[in-house]
Amino acid sequence: MPLNRILLYVHDVEKIIRFYEAHFGFQPQRDPEDRIVELVDPKGGAILMIHPAGKAQKAGQVLVKLVFDIADVPAFCAKAAKAGLKFGAVHKADGYVFANAKDPAGNPISVSSRAFRKGK
Repeated sequence: MPLNRILLYVHDVEKIIRFYEAHFGFQPQRDPEDRIVELVDPKGGAILMIHPAGKAQKAGQVLVKLVFDIADVPAFCAKAAKAGLKFGAVHKADGYVFANAKDPAGNPISVSSRAFRKGK
């Protein structure tokens, strides 16, 4: 079975929605009778389910990183920086590059060209 949904617990739901809309093109889908907002990429892929965190939950204390497939990581990072999203250094790995950042709730995110490696 494919993994199609990732649930993020966040303290500021609207701020997270704006972040993933602005930087990654996700579109919110809301049901007025549901407190979870689903963020959907119009090009497909996993759905991010944004769930309000309880008061006792601490931000960014999960062992999950969201990885977005980006063919040109340095160009994406430069564009993101102009829009207010600062990534760390671009790291070279086995035939691909990646860079890391955090969303406003402290969840780790990465942009990676791993999916575009030649011969893989």
